[in-house]
Amino acid sequence: MALDGVDLKIGRGQLYGLIGHNGAGKSTLFKLVLGLIDPTAGRITVDGIQVGGRDFRRARQSIGYLPENLVLYDNLSGLETLRFFARLKGAPLSQCGELLDRVGLANSAHRAVREYSKGMRQRLGFAQALLGAPRLLLLDEPTTGLDPSAIRQFYDQLDQLRQQGVTIVISSHILAELQQRVDRLALLASGTLRAEGTVAELRERTRMPVVFLARGDESVRHRIAAALAAQPGLVVAQTEDHVLRIDCPREQKMPVLQQLAAAGPSDLQVLEPTLEDVYFELRETP
Repeated sequence: MALDGVDLKIGRGQLYGLIGHNGAGKSTLFKLVLGLIDPTAGRITVDGIQVGGRDFRRARQSIGYLPENLVLYDNLSGLETLRFFARLKGAPLSQCGELLDRVGLANSAHRAVREYSKGMRQRLGFAQALLGAPRLLLLDEPTTGLDPSAIRQFYDQLDQLRQQGVTIVISSHILAELQQRVDRLALLASGTLRAEGTVAELRERTRMPVVFLARGDESVRHRIAAALAAQPGLVVAQTEDHVLRIDCPREQKMPVLQQLAAAGPSDLQVLEPTLEDVYFELRETP
């Protein structure tokens, strides 16, 4: 997929998300940053060094990359695989055992990769991306094949790396994973940058309503409905399980929340649009 006019600035130590449909240009962007393909226009810099310039070979050693489909040699052990990649990158071989332990593969270091599960292969791929203590990590669908426990451990690792000043760019179709974790994100669609910002900023841009779910006895529900009757723009409905659902324009969020709290509900939920909601709304916005 060709990219057209994608202009991004990613700060040091940020966890930056890339989202978009298959073929939106996410993997192409990674290849451009790595210098695997050349841009026909514009420029890319990593840590102040232009990609493709005379100093880029040295800068590329500070980049770690986990592709979506990592090809491994099945007859090598996990440790042999990591040593192979370390030699290619010029990273110290002494890092290999430590990195296998870091990703939870120390006990499988001498097993052939053909015996690894998909999740183990993914963790081995993450270990190779960490070779050489990179300052920039490019991770393409990194949690594929990982169970929930391994996903949590993976993001714990990313948090530690961010605290050390490592910049991380992660592409994922699992939007619920990214929602609470990224500092900023970019939405790509058909090779163009459709939107960029924090999750909160993108929510504001969509103008999607906030949803309140209020629970209480019949008198409380009547009191809430009466209090909100004069509010313009609200949609109030009662669900089958006697919960009041209020769809509220974003600019009225706080006044309506105060009115709801004053009515004395037994429970009150505030539902912001999810990143998935935001994604589908913005993807269709020209």
